[in-house]
Order: sequence, then structure tokens, then C-alpha cells
Amino acid sequence: MNGWMRRVVLGAFSAMLVATLLFPVVGLAASAGEIDIKVDDAIKRFYKEVGGARRFVNGSVGMLVFPSVIKAGFGIGGEYGEGALRVQGETQGYYSTAAASIGFQAGAQSKTVIMVFMTRRALDVFRNSEGWKAGVDGSVALIDLGTAESIDTQNIKDPIVGFVFGNKGLMYNLTLEGSKITRLNK
Repeated sequence: MNGWMRRVVLGAFSAMLVATLLFPVVGLAASAGEIDIKVDDAIKRFYKEVGGARRFVNGSVGMLVFPSVIKAGFGIGGEYGEGALRVQGETQGYYSTAAASIGFQAGAQSKTVIMVFMTRRALDVFRNSEGWKAGVDGSVALIDLGTAESIDTQNIKDPIVGFVFGNKGLMYNLTLEGSKITRLNK
């Protein structure tokens, strides 16, 4: 097999692998009640693991929580998750997040994504969009905290602030750029 043909076969195999890994996640969409339970658990974890998180969220106008975003890939990757928008503690809608990537990657992982809207304008732009894309329709400032650090609410001035958790706490050096968020009918 020549080099060109080998790349085509590898690309097709990678796409099938990603589809196989992500299909169960997308195919078994959660109900509104299931999403709400998972969102509640993710928020509790956020408050427990990040000092000052509750006070920080109390100063916001809303938060979008994706309790489990599954990322899988082998050369070509993709990720998908479902979550809820909370305003004043009440669910205001359900959303999915999806992204694709190409490059060196192999395996799968799960992460929790929390986006906190600090201004009414940022929340309104998000809510009024047909398909909101991070980095295009709004910039999300990801917060990196070391162990035992807490959120410095005095110095955060960004309209949207994001937190990404893995199994071992806050994850570093990640981006939400290119993630497309779409409202779900639930």
C-alpha cells in the first residue's frame, strides 16, 4: 500500500473509531431529569473543590454546566456532552456541546465543563444564538487554580469564565475554543 492509500485507510479507521466511541453517548441522550441530577452533582463538586466558588457564582448572572463531556479519538477526535443552563439556581434550558479535532491523540476521557456568565449581556448573547461557538460568539476565560487556591473574585473581569474538571480536579492547559453549543429540545 502506498503512502497516500495508507493515510486514507488510517483516516477512515480513525473516523469509524471515533464514531463508535461517541455513538453510544449521542445515541442515548439523557432526559431532562437525568441531566438536572448530573448538573446538581457537578455543581456540588465545583463548590467543594474550588475555594470561593459559591461566592463567585453568587455574583454571576448564570452558569452553563456540562457534567460529562466525553472526548475520544485516534488521530481524528471528537467530543460531546449534554448539560443545563442555570439562572438564579433554576434550569432555563438544556444544551449540547460538540467539537472535533485532528492531530496526535489516542484514547478517551471525560471532563466536566462549567461556564459562568458574569454579565447580563454575555448571557443574552448566548441565549439568543442559534448555535453558540466558543471563541467566535464569545470568549471564555479558563481559570487555572493550583491546589488549595481559591477564586480571586476581585481580579476576574471577564464576561464568561470557564472551569474544566477531570477525575483529579481542575484540568490545566485546555481550551474550549471551537466548541459549538446548541440548545436541546427537552
